Order: sequence, then structure tokens, then C-alpha cells
Amino acid sequence: MNLPTEHKNTLLGIEDVQNTPDVRHLDINKVGIKSIRHPVIVKDKTGGEQSTVAVFDMYVHLPHNFKGTHMSRFVEILNMNEHAISIESFETILHEMVKRLEADSGYVEMRFPYFVNKAAPISGVKSLLDYDVTFIGEIKNGAFSITVKVLVPVTSLCPCSKKIADYGAHNQRSHVTVTALINDFIWIEDIISLVEKQASCELYGLLKRPDEKFVTERAYDNPKFVEDMVRDVAAQLNAEKRIDAYIVESENFESIHNHSAYALIENDKRKRN
Repeated sequence: MNLPTEHKNTLLGIEDVQNTPDVRHLDINKVGIKSIRHPVIVKDKTGGEQSTVAVFDMYVHLPHNFKGTHMSRFVEILNMNEHAISIESFETILHEMVKRLEADSGYVEMRFPYFVNKAAPISGVKSLLDYDVTFIGEIKNGAFSITVKVLVPVTSLCPCSKKIADYGAHNQRSHVTVTALINDFIWIEDIISLVEKQASCELYGLLKRPDEKFVTERAYDNPKFVEDMVRDVAAQLNAEKRIDAYIVESENFESIHNHSAYALIENDKRKRN
């Protein structure tokens, strides 16, 4: 018979301190484990699966009358997960955590590298490009919500530099981060594609000389300020019905300054109704 550790301790006469009452009358908003690494399998849009390592933060709400929560149960829940993780299955994990921890609300954040196999624009040579992805799931008052955060590296070229220079223009690598509260299933690749289409040019892991010529000229023909980047991405997010609210940020790592250019747009589309 497989009993939870705390039940075994009770049978062995070991005191369960976490279950003792607390008299300070202070709820704890979040208590749990932070920055635990665990191997996971993530589904991708091609129909395949990616094996990766994720970093988890897992918390529950602790009522004022309980002294502590059972930290071991968080790890047990991770080790029970043997199936591929997707946006859909993430809800199941969160419900299981809240149930096992006997909590009214819970929060799980999972950060992991995600890879897309991209073909170079001219040669067609394929290579992997990595993206930082985060799933953030929360249950509050019985309602589940999930936020997907994706950092997309792209190229941006300065319109001002192009306008005033006799030849050339400075460009830089930019990080565009979309944090989206979703109401329906959406592939990570869909968010990545949405962002890359608004950049001066997208990035590739491997380029041959004809490809380098193409991406350089593509960026030159499509200059974007950091302000342009967030506005163009935001316009696409506004049109995406699967997204209820979002934050879009762009950080341009300037090639002629020792600082970054930065812009942010935040919008909760539900407030329009």
C-alpha cells in the first residue's frame, strides 16, 4: 500500500508539524517550491515531441489556520507526470496540485527552451533556433487561467540611420517578448510566427552566403524603430481572438550605443466589453 509520506509518518508516530494550527491569523498568498529543474516532454506543432529540461515554480495559497504546506507533494506531482506537456495538459497538472495540497488556489510556472527547425530563406538549409518559453497556470476561486510567454529574437534596422546615412544603416538583434493570456489552444509556433513577421527580419540558426545577402537586404528594406516593433506586434495580437490580454515588449540591443532601446504595450481586451 503506497501512502503519502505524511501518512506513513503518522503511522510511525512521527509528528506532522505542517498540520499543526497557527495562531497568527495571517494567510500566505504563495508557498511552495521555486526553481526546481525537471525533465519534460513538450508537444510541438509538427506533431512531434521535444525532450527538454524545465524550471518549475509551484505555489499554493495557505490559509491562516495552517502552519505549513507539504513541500514533498509538489515534487511528487512532477514525478507523476509521464506524458507530454502541452498547453492543454498544463491545466491537469495544476488541478492535481491543488487537489493534492488541499488548497483553494494554486500557481505553476514552467520555463523551458523550445526549438524550431527553420529553413534558410534561399539555400533552404535547416537548423534549429531556440526560444525561451514560459507557461504560467493559475487556479483562483475555482477558475483556471493560463498565460504563455515567448521571447522571440529578431533583427531590427534603424529607419533614422537609413535615412541620414549615405550608405548602410545600423541594425541590431532585438528580443520581442509576448506575454499572452489565452482563452483557447494556441501553438507556440503561432506566437513566434506572429512576432517574426513584424520584425525587420527574422533570425536563423544557419545561413549560407546567399541567405546572408537576402536577410541583410530584407532588413534594409524593412526598417523598424522599437516603437514600430511593439505597435505592429500589438496590432496582430489585437486581431488574435484566442488572446484575451497581452503585454508585448521589445528590447533592441543597440549596435552604436552602450544601452538598449525599449518599448512596451499592455492591453486587456476584455475591458472593451
